[in-house]
Amino acid sequence: MKTQFLALIFIGVLWSCTKDSDQEYVPMPVMLEVEQPANFPEIKYNLKANSPTDAGFELGKRLFYEGNLSSSGIISCGFCHEQASAFTHHGHTISHGENGLEGFRNTQPIQNLAYFSEFTWDGAAIHLDLQPIIPITAEVEMNETIPSVLEKLENLPDYPDMFDRAFGTPEINSERMLKALSQFMVMMVSSNSKYDQVVRGEDNVAFTELEAEGRTLFNQKCASCHATDLFSDQTYRNNGIPFNPKHEEEEGRQRVSGYVEDFYKFRVPSLRNVEYSFPYMHDGRFGSLEAVLDFYSFGMTENGGEVDPILRREDGRLGIELSEHDKKAIIAFLKTLTDYEFLNDERFAEF
Repeated sequence: MKTQFLALIFIGVLWSCTKDSDQEYVPMPVMLEVEQPANFPEIKYNLKANSPTDAGFELGKRLFYEGNLSSSGIISCGFCHEQASAFTHHGHTISHGENGLEGFRNTQPIQNLAYFSEFTWDGAAIHLDLQPIIPITAEVEMNETIPSVLEKLENLPDYPDMFDRAFGTPEINSERMLKALSQFMVMMVSSNSKYDQVVRGEDNVAFTELEAEGRTLFNQKCASCHATDLFSDQTYRNNGIPFNPKHEEEEGRQRVSGYVEDFYKFRVPSLRNVEYSFPYMHDGRFGSLEAVLDFYSFGMTENGGEVDPILRREDGRLGIELSEHDKKAIIAFLKTLTDYEFLNDERFAEF
C-alpha cells in the first residue's frame, strides 16, 4: 500500500512538471538604470512614473524604427534621426517627410533628453512622453493619427506580445506606446567624450594646448548660453540670426507663447556631438562650425525681434569678438564633445 501511495505521488509530480513545461516561460522585465554621469545635472524625467525595463526599451526601439508610425508605412523616427549623424538628418537643412513635403526647421539631436524638461526648437512639447505626437501627426513629417497608428500596431504580429512583455498585458494604447518610446530615448545618454574624460579625470586624458585654449575662450564667450555639461541653459534666445524669407511662417518661441517679445527666439541647443550634427541653426542654414562662428563674429542682425542683450558689445553693436585663431581654438574644443562610443552604440542602432 505504501509503495502504491509513493507511486501516486511520483505520477502527480511528474504530471505537474509536464504541465508546467508545456507553458511558455515569460521572463519578468528587468529594470534598466539610466546613466547619471558625475559631471551632469540631475535627471528631470520622472523615472518613478516610467522607469525603463529591458522589454520596454526593446519595444521603444522597435517603435522608433517602425515605419508604420507614418501614413505611408515608410518614414520612422529614425528616418530623420540617424545615429551616425548624432541622431540628426544628415545632409538636410530642414526636415522632410510624407509626400515629399518639407518643414521649416532643422532636425535636432536627441541625446540626453532625460535631463531636459522642454523639447523642440520652440518648446512646444513640455514632456518627453508627449513629444513624439508632434512629428507623428505633422503633415510635413509622418502625417498620421494616433488611432490609426495603434490600429496598425494591433494588426502587426509581434507587437501584442511585445506590449505584453513590457506592460503586463497585450493591450496597445497611446499611453503605452509613448511611454515605450520614452524608455528608449531616456537611455540615450551621451557622456563619454574626450571632454568628459578630462573633466572627470579619467585615464590620464588631457586636452591639447589648442583644445585647452578653446575651452577657456568658450567659457568666456559661449558658456553663458551653452551652460553646464549639457552645453545648454535650456532657455529660449534670439541670437540675431537674419530672418529667413523662405519660411515666413516661422516665429520661433512666439508660435507657442503668443508673446511678441518671443519672436525668433529658439531653444539653446546642446553642443554635444556638434561635430556630427550639421547643418546648424533652426533652419540648417550653416553647413560648418566655421560658418557658425563667422556668423557670431560679424553676421548678426536686427531681425525684427529682441536680440539677446548678452550678444551685444559694449558699443551696442551685435556680435562676439573672435579672431581667426580664436575660432580655430573653439572648434578644436567643440570637437572634444564628440562621443564616439555613443555614436556607435549598438543598443541604439537600427535593426
